[in-house]
Amino acid sequence: MEEVRLKKLRELQEKGINPYPYRFEVTDFIGNIRKQYEEEPPENLKVRVRGLAKRVSRTEEGYMVRLADKEGIEILIFTKEEGLKPKEEYTFEGFLKRVEGKLSLVDAKLTEGEAEEIKKVKEQFDYDPNFRPVSLAGRLVSMRSMGKAIFGHIQDLTGKIQIYLKKDILGEEKLKFFNDYIDVGDIIGVRGKLFRTNTGELTVEVEEYQLLSKSLHPLPEKWHGLKDVEMRYRQRYLDLIANPEARRIFMLRTKLISEMRKFFEMNGFIEVETPILQPIASGANARPFVTYHNFLETELYLRIAPELYLKRLIVGGFPRVYEIGKNFRNESVDRTHNPEFTMVEFYAAYWDYHDLMKFTEDMFVYLLEKTLGTLKVRYGDWELDFSPPFKKVRYFELLEEKTGKDKDFFLRDLEGVRKLAKELEIPDADRMTHAKLLDKIFEKVGEEDLIQPTFVIDFPKILSPLAKTHREDPDLVERFELIVARYEVANAYTELNDPIDQKERFLQQLKEKQMGDEEAMEMDEDFIRALEYGMPPTAGEGIGIDRLVMILTNTDSIREVILFPQLKVKKS
Repeated sequence: MEEVRLKKLRELQEKGINPYPYRFEVTDFIGNIRKQYEEEPPENLKVRVRGLAKRVSRTEEGYMVRLADKEGIEILIFTKEEGLKPKEEYTFEGFLKRVEGKLSLVDAKLTEGEAEEIKKVKEQFDYDPNFRPVSLAGRLVSMRSMGKAIFGHIQDLTGKIQIYLKKDILGEEKLKFFNDYIDVGDIIGVRGKLFRTNTGELTVEVEEYQLLSKSLHPLPEKWHGLKDVEMRYRQRYLDLIANPEARRIFMLRTKLISEMRKFFEMNGFIEVETPILQPIASGANARPFVTYHNFLETELYLRIAPELYLKRLIVGGFPRVYEIGKNFRNESVDRTHNPEFTMVEFYAAYWDYHDLMKFTEDMFVYLLEKTLGTLKVRYGDWELDFSPPFKKVRYFELLEEKTGKDKDFFLRDLEGVRKLAKELEIPDADRMTHAKLLDKIFEKVGEEDLIQPTFVIDFPKILSPLAKTHREDPDLVERFELIVARYEVANAYTELNDPIDQKERFLQQLKEKQMGDEEAMEMDEDFIRALEYGMPPTAGEGIGIDRLVMILTNTDSIREVILFPQLKVKKS
């Protein structure tokens, strides 16, 4: 805690001023205000402008130039051109975009010839608010005092806007108070009139202000944001304050989940809730978290999947159900795994896995158009195209292509499979069950070239205890995984609804557990009983929301898309 700020806090309290008042009347969010007066330029709009370089600043990727026309209207230029100097005239050509809300030319290059006036370019996309009254609130993220005036920026989750405090309007006492007691990081409310400065920046001319929350710590260094990765994850609030990209990722995540709900409702699905504390660890192959209920005097498990409860609802007459929620798996933490993660699971009576493939394609088209406005997504070095139909490949055909070994080898030559796993340097191959060996070999060789959205279909039965036997091959089940950019994004199948077959599959899982597979499922007698009452033909699917957000935001770590990822406890 900074002593100077703490001293200011005490002085304010001694003056009878509450530095943490109860409320402030806000007319709108900053982002909504900006949308009313600022239009996004079309994609890939090239513009050529000429002006005087007011300032040249170094950035991580090159230079930023404040270029002004004869009337002082400015535009930001982002360029890699060397040798640029202030007070020199230049002509730049680049793509018109908004950078942190300001119209800018990006990927700009020096050029010659006729150029548009900066003022006319900006008038096409920046509108005059005509001194509209507003009342806004946000965190003060920058501040510079110029004697008789103060400029600063306040920021909320939706955007940032400039504020302008002038002695002639506020009076000397209030301006001095702001200088003396308001710090960058404080949350303030401002009332005033909206206008554009000579540089074209949307600004609130402040007539009144109020301190709403005193910050006792300085913010991370303003120009470079918060770069310490561990601090960003442990103190996500600072990450959200300092890094626009973090805010963008989580706003997109929220939008994605909202649109997903709309899509399910449009297609007749009912949203339901199932238990997170469960008496049996089942519904997926995973090691559970164990807890204890004191009153019931029994062990419970944090759910590894809602599957068996959702299928009970299908038995009960719910024709289409879905749940968006947390699952918990006591597994390793890495780039694509977090022990607490978010999935959507959904089930439709009278469908099979073919219906689900078409439904999944339609859903992804809907979600991408609503969140990104395009079906083409840049992920790392790849451009992913979600235009349907997605490619389909069969599980064992893909394995044979990669290893030269056919289905009979993988299903009937256990020692040969174990030897292959060792050759592929899969850890602990000697101790793995047959099913686990197959799973790990496929992860190692089957997914490496699956970049574009691909349905891998027709899995081996020994890997799929809850899926219905394939209608054309008793060794297989009607199951698919959707692989995108080498990640498993979705897992689905025609559901097994034969109670006798299901009980035998559970018994096989118990044998797997006795052989050392800690991720094998447990027997759920009540679920068997539910199936004995009759479940209609059904298809079900789970989609990992965290991994999907990773792909849509071009992020290479699951921790970037989970607000509060699991981390090791920091030792003091």
